[in-house]
Amino acid sequence: MNHYFDPGDGEWASREITVRLAGRDVIVETAGGTFSPEHVDLGTRVLLDTVEPAAGRILDVGCGWGPIALEAAMQNPEAEVWAIDVNARARELTRRNAERHGLSNVHVATPDAVPAGVEFDAIWSNPPIRVGKAELHAILEAWIPRLRSGGSAWLVVAKHLGADSLMKWLRETWPAATVSKAETSKGFWVVELVAA
Repeated sequence: MNHYFDPGDGEWASREITVRLAGRDVIVETAGGTFSPEHVDLGTRVLLDTVEPAAGRILDVGCGWGPIALEAAMQNPEAEVWAIDVNARARELTRRNAERHGLSNVHVATPDAVPAGVEFDAIWSNPPIRVGKAELHAILEAWIPRLRSGGSAWLVVAKHLGADSLMKWLRETWPAATVSKAETSKGFWVVELVAA
Protein backbone atom coordinates (compact mmCIF):
# COMPACT_ATOMS: atom_id res chain seq x y z
CA MET A 1 0.00 0.00 0.00
CA ASN A 2 1.22 3.50 -0.80
CA HIS A 3 2.29 5.72 2.05
CA TYR A 4 0.12 8.82 2.20
CA PHE A 5 3.04 11.17 1.40
CA ASP A 6 3.73 9.36 -1.89
CA PRO A 7 2.46 11.07 -5.03
CA GLY A 8 1.91 7.65 -6.69
CA ASP A 9 -1.53 6.19 -6.78
CA GLY A 10 -2.42 2.79 -8.27
CA GLU A 11 -5.67 0.93 -7.59
CA TRP A 12 -7.83 2.03 -4.69
CA ALA A 13 -11.34 1.71 -3.34
CA SER A 14 -13.16 4.41 -1.42
CA ARG A 15 -15.72 4.22 1.37
CA GLU A 16 -18.20 6.61 2.93
CA ILE A 17 -18.04 7.77 6.53
CA THR A 18 -20.03 10.30 8.55
CA VAL A 19 -18.04 13.11 10.16
CA ARG A 20 -18.88 16.36 11.93
CA LEU A 21 -17.85 19.45 9.97
CA ALA A 22 -19.01 23.06 10.38
CA GLY A 23 -21.36 22.00 13.18
CA ARG A 24 -23.22 19.29 11.30
CA ASP A 25 -22.90 15.62 10.42
CA VAL A 26 -21.93 15.08 6.79
CA ILE A 27 -21.10 12.06 4.66
CA VAL A 28 -17.67 12.09 3.01
CA GLU A 29 -15.66 9.69 0.88
CA THR A 30 -12.28 8.50 2.15
CA ALA A 31 -9.80 5.76 1.22
CA GLY A 32 -6.80 3.91 2.54
CA GLY A 33 -3.48 5.46 1.56
CA THR A 34 -4.64 8.88 2.78
CA PHE A 35 -4.18 10.48 6.19
CA SER A 36 -6.73 9.39 8.81
CA PRO A 37 -9.25 7.68 6.49
CA GLU A 38 -11.50 6.40 9.33
CA HIS A 39 -12.34 9.75 10.98
CA VAL A 40 -11.34 13.38 11.39
CA ASP A 41 -7.89 13.13 12.99
CA LEU A 42 -7.74 14.38 16.59
CA GLY A 43 -5.21 17.11 15.77
CA THR A 44 -7.37 18.30 12.87
CA ARG A 45 -10.39 18.35 15.20
CA VAL A 46 -8.47 20.49 17.73
CA LEU A 47 -7.49 22.88 14.91
CA LEU A 48 -11.05 23.15 13.58
CA ASP A 49 -12.40 23.76 17.10
CA THR A 50 -9.84 26.58 17.58
CA VAL A 51 -9.88 28.63 14.37
CA GLU A 52 -12.57 31.21 13.69
CA PRO A 53 -14.41 31.16 10.35
CA ALA A 54 -12.19 33.04 7.91
CA ALA A 55 -12.87 35.29 4.95
CA GLY A 56 -10.88 35.90 1.80
CA ARG A 57 -8.53 33.24 0.48
CA ILE A 58 -7.72 30.26 2.72
CA LEU A 59 -5.04 27.61 2.09
CA ASP A 60 -5.13 24.03 3.42
CA VAL A 61 -1.60 22.59 3.15
CA GLY A 62 -1.70 18.78 2.99
CA CYS A 63 -5.46 18.52 2.56
CA GLY A 64 -5.80 14.71 2.72
CA TRP A 65 -9.41 13.77 1.96
CA GLY A 66 -10.43 17.34 2.77
CA PRO A 67 -11.77 17.95 6.29
CA ILE A 68 -10.05 21.32 6.80
CA ALA A 69 -10.85 22.67 3.33
CA LEU A 70 -14.44 21.42 3.55
CA GLU A 71 -15.03 23.04 6.93
CA ALA A 72 -13.50 26.35 5.80
CA ALA A 73 -15.69 26.35 2.67
CA MET A 74 -18.85 25.34 4.55
CA GLN A 75 -18.34 28.04 7.21
CA ASN A 76 -17.91 30.80 4.67
CA PRO A 77 -19.29 30.24 1.15
CA GLU A 78 -17.74 33.60 0.15
CA ALA A 79 -14.23 32.38 0.99
CA GLU A 80 -11.94 31.04 -1.72
CA VAL A 81 -10.41 27.83 -0.38
CA TRP A 82 -7.32 26.21 -1.89
CA ALA A 83 -6.66 22.58 -0.91
CA ILE A 84 -3.24 21.25 -1.86
CA ASP A 85 -1.63 17.83 -1.49
CA VAL A 86 1.11 15.86 -3.23
CA ASN A 87 -1.03 12.72 -3.01
CA ALA A 88 -3.26 12.26 -6.10
CA ARG A 89 -5.74 10.09 -4.20
CA ALA A 90 -6.15 12.75 -1.50
CA ARG A 91 -6.77 15.43 -4.14
CA GLU A 92 -9.37 13.28 -5.91
CA LEU A 93 -11.21 12.59 -2.64
CA THR A 94 -11.20 16.29 -1.68
CA ARG A 95 -12.58 17.13 -5.14
CA ARG A 96 -15.34 14.53 -4.79
CA ASN A 97 -16.23 15.64 -1.26
CA ALA A 98 -16.39 19.32 -2.24
CA GLU A 99 -18.60 18.43 -5.22
CA ARG A 100 -20.86 16.21 -3.11
CA HIS A 101 -21.56 19.12 -0.76
CA GLY A 102 -21.89 21.75 -3.49
CA LEU A 103 -18.76 23.62 -2.42
CA SER A 104 -17.81 25.39 -5.63
CA ASN A 105 -15.46 27.65 -3.64
CA VAL A 106 -12.86 24.86 -3.14
CA HIS A 107 -9.91 24.71 -5.56
CA VAL A 108 -7.98 21.42 -5.34
CA ALA A 109 -4.44 21.43 -6.73
CA THR A 110 -0.93 20.10 -6.52
CA PRO A 111 1.36 22.52 -4.69
CA ASP A 112 3.04 23.42 -8.00
CA ALA A 113 -0.29 24.29 -9.64
CA VAL A 114 -1.08 27.23 -7.34
CA PRO A 115 -0.35 30.36 -9.43
CA ALA A 116 2.74 32.22 -8.22
CA GLY A 117 0.94 35.50 -7.56
CA VAL A 118 -1.79 34.04 -5.36
CA GLU A 119 -1.61 35.24 -1.74
CA PHE A 120 -3.62 34.00 1.22
CA ASP A 121 -5.50 35.60 4.10
CA ALA A 122 -5.22 32.43 6.18
CA ILE A 123 -3.48 29.08 6.21
CA TRP A 124 -5.14 26.26 8.14
CA SER A 125 -3.02 23.12 8.30
CA ASN A 126 -2.32 19.91 10.11
CA PRO A 127 1.12 19.79 8.48
CA PRO A 128 2.85 16.49 7.64
CA ILE A 129 5.21 16.48 10.64
CA ARG A 130 6.39 12.93 9.94
CA VAL A 131 8.07 13.90 6.66
CA GLY A 132 10.94 15.13 8.82
CA LYS A 133 12.08 18.53 9.98
CA ALA A 134 13.91 19.59 6.79
CA GLU A 135 11.00 18.73 4.50
CA LEU A 136 8.45 20.29 6.87
CA HIS A 137 10.48 23.50 7.04
CA ALA A 138 10.73 23.56 3.22
CA ILE A 139 6.92 23.23 2.96
CA LEU A 140 6.32 26.08 5.42
CA GLU A 141 9.00 28.24 3.80
CA ALA A 142 7.12 27.86 0.51
CA TRP A 143 3.70 28.90 1.87
CA ILE A 144 4.05 31.23 4.88
CA PRO A 145 5.62 34.01 2.73
CA ARG A 146 2.41 33.90 0.65
CA LEU A 147 0.34 35.16 3.57
CA ARG A 148 -0.91 38.71 3.15
CA SER A 149 0.21 41.20 5.79
CA GLY A 150 -1.93 40.54 8.87
CA GLY A 151 -2.89 37.08 7.62
CA SER A 152 -2.64 34.11 9.99
CA ALA A 153 -1.21 30.64 9.64
CA TRP A 154 -2.84 28.20 12.07
CA LEU A 155 -0.81 25.00 12.45
CA VAL A 156 -1.70 22.07 14.69
CA VAL A 157 1.18 19.95 15.98
CA ALA A 158 1.35 17.19 18.57
CA LYS A 159 3.38 18.37 21.57
CA HIS A 160 5.43 15.15 21.58
CA LEU A 161 6.25 15.61 17.88
CA GLY A 162 7.99 18.93 18.40
CA ALA A 163 5.40 21.68 18.73
CA ASP A 164 7.74 23.77 20.88
CA SER A 165 10.70 23.45 18.49
CA LEU A 166 8.41 24.37 15.57
CA MET A 167 7.32 27.54 17.40
CA LYS A 168 10.96 28.43 18.03
CA TRP A 169 11.86 27.87 14.38
CA LEU A 170 8.90 29.97 13.18
CA ARG A 171 10.00 32.85 15.41
CA GLU A 172 13.61 32.62 14.20
CA THR A 173 12.61 32.32 10.52
CA TRP A 174 10.03 35.13 10.53
CA PRO A 175 11.17 37.50 13.31
CA ALA A 176 8.75 40.24 12.22
CA ALA A 177 5.76 37.90 12.55
CA THR A 178 3.86 37.29 15.77
CA VAL A 179 3.97 33.61 16.80
CA SER A 180 1.85 32.36 19.68
CA LYS A 181 0.27 29.25 21.11
CA ALA A 182 -3.45 29.75 20.42
CA GLU A 183 -4.64 26.54 22.07
CA THR A 184 -3.44 23.39 23.83
CA SER A 185 -5.79 20.43 23.86
CA LYS A 186 -5.53 16.64 23.95
CA GLY A 187 -1.74 16.69 23.52
CA PHE A 188 -1.82 19.12 20.57
CA TRP A 189 -0.76 22.73 20.22
CA VAL A 190 -2.40 25.09 17.77
CA VAL A 191 0.30 27.58 16.80
CA GLU A 192 -0.72 30.86 15.18
CA LEU A 193 1.67 32.95 13.09
CA VAL A 194 0.43 36.41 12.13
CA ALA A 195 2.33 37.81 9.15
CA ALA A 196 3.92 41.24 9.52
